[in-house]
Amino acid sequence: MYDTRFIDLPPLNRAAGTVRLPGSKSISNRVLLLAGLCEGSTEVHDLLESDDTRVMLDALRALGCGVHPLADGVRIDGLGGRLIARRASLFLGNAGTAMRPLTAALALLAATQDGEFELSGVARMHERPIGDLVDALRQLGCSIDYLGQQGYPPLRLRPGSQQFGELAPIRVRGDVSSQFLTALLLSLPLICEGGSRTIEVDGELISKPYVEITLKLLRRFGIDVERDGWQRFTIAQGSHYRSPGSIHVEADASSASYFIALGALAADRDALRIEGVGADSIQGDIRFVDAARAMGAHIDSGPGWLEVKRGEFPLRPIRIDCNHIPDAAMTLAVMALFANGSSRLDNIASWRVKETDRIAAMGCELRKLGASVVEGADFIEITPPQSWQAATIATYDDHRIAMCLALAAFNPLLGQPGVPVRILDPRCVGKTFPEFFETLFGVVETPIQQIPVLTIDGPTASGKGTVASAVAKALGYQFLDSGAVYRATALAAMRRQIAADDAAALAALANGLDLRFDGGLILLDGEDVGDLLRAEEVGAMASQVSSIPAVREALRRQQLAFRRVPGLVADGRDMGTAIFPEARLKVFLTASAAMRAERRHKQLISKGISANIDDLRKGLEARDLRDKSRAASPLKPAEDALHLDNSALTIEQSVDVVLKAWEQRQPFA
Repeated sequence: MYDTRFIDLPPLNRAAGTVRLPGSKSISNRVLLLAGLCEGSTEVHDLLESDDTRVMLDALRALGCGVHPLADGVRIDGLGGRLIARRASLFLGNAGTAMRPLTAALALLAATQDGEFELSGVARMHERPIGDLVDALRQLGCSIDYLGQQGYPPLRLRPGSQQFGELAPIRVRGDVSSQFLTALLLSLPLICEGGSRTIEVDGELISKPYVEITLKLLRRFGIDVERDGWQRFTIAQGSHYRSPGSIHVEADASSASYFIALGALAADRDALRIEGVGADSIQGDIRFVDAARAMGAHIDSGPGWLEVKRGEFPLRPIRIDCNHIPDAAMTLAVMALFANGSSRLDNIASWRVKETDRIAAMGCELRKLGASVVEGADFIEITPPQSWQAATIATYDDHRIAMCLALAAFNPLLGQPGVPVRILDPRCVGKTFPEFFETLFGVVETPIQQIPVLTIDGPTASGKGTVASAVAKALGYQFLDSGAVYRATALAAMRRQIAADDAAALAALANGLDLRFDGGLILLDGEDVGDLLRAEEVGAMASQVSSIPAVREALRRQQLAFRRVPGLVADGRDMGTAIFPEARLKVFLTASAAMRAERRHKQLISKGISANIDDLRKGLEARDLRDKSRAASPLKPAEDALHLDNSALTIEQSVDVVLKAWEQRQPFA
């Protein structure tokens, strides 16, 4: 998952390949709670790993459930409807799929089994209404206190005020959030021994497909619900949970919407294949496929898969009632940017009580891109930009805003000069799709010149590698340590016993080098070789192989291949002059020989290696002279390089200078 303050997406123009989606958040958290309420063990396979499922699992542990990791999920040892921990404080982040159902289940268990629980979340969770669910639970005799604003979390759940005998139907509003009804449906089987339980819905029930998911999963756990339309639901007397033994979580249909849209926009040659969800999905958001087809997408589907290609483009504008696809409808708002007219999404009042006020937030961010937007109480109307603008997209700690608006980076498809899109706080996608950006970057294409490059060159021991690595981490870019490329080639040659003068064999080796930089690791053929590359004999071999023209050409191609979306930071001695002369920012980092010798001395001493500081300084000066005198790519700053002498700067200060210089070259500044 990208752990950066922002991520800049260059203009993108094509998509191809295969996407494997993570498990559904809605199904994952429902199944986890059902498994926790059952007696016995339930194996949950293909479980979504995300912030929302993490808080649910933490809550189940705190309540006394056994939680045992599996290779592809988790095994839950359930409570059997009986409290083990009778007191607990549960933090549920911004997970509505945890807060609402746990409130209902624990309110009933606390009332009937003398429990007391406090439920809280992040600040935004304390702004998301829960009063209608609390009112419904109080009809049953539950004692629930608001610990902050009336009608909102945090909550305290206490022992009940009356016996749970035969009661009149429980009434709950259905026009604010379907999660209130879902919470009651998931919890009422806990108290059906003495009689049936009926829920009557006041108002028009929104997000009906999510209630359908709940009903289908209840059936898997032994609970049949009698339904009279969408207004009355009855759970029979004697109903109790039975574990299915094992259950698989299908992939998230809401997450599929981003890649369905991607295929509709940018899969103009081969179809984009989406695996994990298909025509047989139990999720209502699979009906997003119909909306995408209506806008012009060509979509084939089967059990567990979809294949999407561009059909009509620009897309057709659409007006649609989105009550059946409230989450996925956000993706339609971004697809509307690529239509040949205005689109309107109706019946989306529930957007206003999600992770943020999504109608207001989407309106604000779409306008930044150049769109004209009209907002209403329960609708949004979007007219595509006349001229696209480079924009910094605020995400409001809302995963869906980050993911759907990433598609705006495909703006060059409309024939205008491409502009980049900055997504703030990309970490928020961890709520449902932690690897979203990595997955997106794995299937997108763009002309190589559109991918930004920042180079940091300089003499030995100037700190360029450390600075470059930190800059790459801050930007979420690929990282290239060119010195490590040559040393890795040398190490691979030594392991294969290739002689230093065997130019043909060395060039072939360099052409097929399997080298990756992953965080702080240098992986050669999948093995971390960072420490091995520092060996003196490896450095000596690297000096020899680097003088062979065929090897240098092979490794030049290797280094160019590191230029991948979203961008690259490359460090070395000729990155800005020979390898990436068109880099957007070139930094020449240096320090006095005395300072570099002092730094190298401290580094060696810290590793228990004795060293003489004067000898180190002389060695560095001699190395500088050799590097400057090389016939091929001598050490020198590019003509347009930023010169940075960091003799008096810390690494952090040097990184800050480079990042500020980079920011000044962005269209967002």
